Amino acid sequence: MRPLLNGGTLAGRRIGKFMLLAHHRELVADLREPTRADPWRVLVSGCLNGWRCGVDSTDYGLGASLSHLICLPTFRAFPFCPEQYALGTPRTTPDIHGGDGFDVIAGRARVLDERGDDVTDKMLSGARAMMELALDARAELAIVTDMGRASTSVLQRRLSIGYGRAAKILDSMERQGFIGPAEGSKPRKVLQAAHEFRERIAQRLEEDFD
Repeated sequence: MRPLLNGGTLAGRRIGKFMLLAHHRELVADLREPTRADPWRVLVSGCLNGWRCGVDSTDYGLGASLSHLICLPTFRAFPFCPEQYALGTPRTTPDIHGGDGFDVIAGRARVLDERGDDVTDKMLSGARAMMELALDARAELAIVTDMGRASTSVLQRRLSIGYGRAAKILDSMERQGFIGPAEGSKPRKVLQAAHEFRERIAQRLEEDFD
């Protein structure tokens, strides 16, 4: 899960700079005070809202991740799944090759599925649709999933590391409760993501509501 804060350029109707709130704790305290009449407007990944929009037609077990926040009168969620919009559900698993999401937008990287098919244009159409929703909703915060499952192959590809190091990272993540145990050759389920962020946001909302 990636909690993001609008860097101030969404109102200009272009993709702006986003900051990872989970790594900038002071920014949570700087968010405006939400009210019943004017709640935080938050773009959220569909799976975090309970949509069964994963590659395997599930919510990856993440559906309850934001339930405590979504029920608050000072939090208004706007769910969306760009992958479902672009590729449908169920679908093959897309992955970025040659960079990250910003590189895809700039044309320096491509998105390929597990069969090697290029789905870059479709994924960009999903990203544009999500951005339009965020703009129309005047979203000021986004909580989105980066990936719902973890595997050694994903870590090796994204971090350019060997199998042994990738396996050690996954074992450490399992011990800390972030991912589930190994299930044969299947990717591991992500159990917790940015949990401290969720707790801080919930605390802010409850304090403001009280």
